[in-house]
Amino acid sequence: MANGRILHTMLRVGDLDRSIAFYTDIMGMKLLRKSDNEAYQYTLAFVGYSDESEGAVIELTYNWGTTEYDMGNAYGHIAIGVDDIYTTCEAIKASGGNVTREPGPVKGGTTHIAFVRDPDGYQIELIQRS
Repeated sequence: MANGRILHTMLRVGDLDRSIAFYTDIMGMKLLRKSDNEAYQYTLAFVGYSDESEGAVIELTYNWGTTEYDMGNAYGHIAIGVDDIYTTCEAIKASGGNVTREPGPVKGGTTHIAFVRDPDGYQIELIQRS
């Protein structure tokens, strides 16, 4: 499948408005589209840094009436490249975001990384672009 492309990653969330606010206000993404499915009682919201035709986005799925999920131990993280990881982390903290690993070199390497936790507990790795 040489010409495939990752379209989105889906995350189940317990409070859609809170998650949209986190990904737009704190992480700087745009709300691209949102739709309700009344028959099956869920709402989808797609957020990203660019249009879906240009790059991968995140699908936030809110199943009506479900406020939390068991995170399990298989999920890792979403990675986002940033131009200035130190300024980005300061801005995230100033906006009320939770930086769980301060920026610095990865163990055994030179790439600078940091980790942020979203309101549902999903990890987001920030990676300094060279």
